[in-house]
Amino acid sequence: MKLALIGATGFVGKAVLEEALNRGHDVTAVARDPERVSVPAALRTRLTVVKGDINDPTNTAGQIRGCDVLISAYNAGGYQGAAVYEQYVSGTRHIIDAARQAGVRLLAVGGAGSLFVAPGVQLVDTPEFPAEWKDGALGAREALNILQKESGLDWTMISPSALLEPGPRTGQFRLGGDELLMDGDQPARISVADLAVALLDEVEQGQYRNARFTVGY
Repeated sequence: MKLALIGATGFVGKAVLEEALNRGHDVTAVARDPERVSVPAALRTRLTVVKGDINDPTNTAGQIRGCDVLISAYNAGGYQGAAVYEQYVSGTRHIIDAARQAGVRLLAVGGAGSLFVAPGVQLVDTPEFPAEWKDGALGAREALNILQKESGLDWTMISPSALLEPGPRTGQFRLGGDELLMDGDQPARISVADLAVALLDEVEQGQYRNARFTVGY
């Protein structure tokens, strides 16, 4: 497939990029700093890197037109406090706009904060949720809310388990819907490499169209 990727230099985006290329997909990475996009030499023949800015959705649409799927591993890194929330939401709106203009499916990486831990209670609203992650988690929840109100856009969001960590690619994990996955009495974990596996599985299989799902051990 022909895939476009936003966020290729981030923690999740790097893993997604390598997984996609290893599976034989052609990837166009849209990056503010193209020189920061790096993959092993053996995979470079299927990678195209273009300089772009998600805040210009019309230009982004032109760069991704003709692709089958736009994968967004966007986050508002580099901002602090309430600005993280504001940038996450505005960035999400621009990415949705670009996907709509280009006529491509959108598969976005969200957060665990919007997963439910009890009826009507999301993880981000619990007293135990870390304060330093809250603004970003609220932004990711609003991104999901925006997607759920979309009409005419083919979209999917993947939320990792509560604990997203470096680790091996095992290809062995559980999938879920809108509820936080647990490992006994503790929140489940997932490696970033296996998050990328689950994401590319969804790119290829399309089981969760116009829905959000989660993955964990």
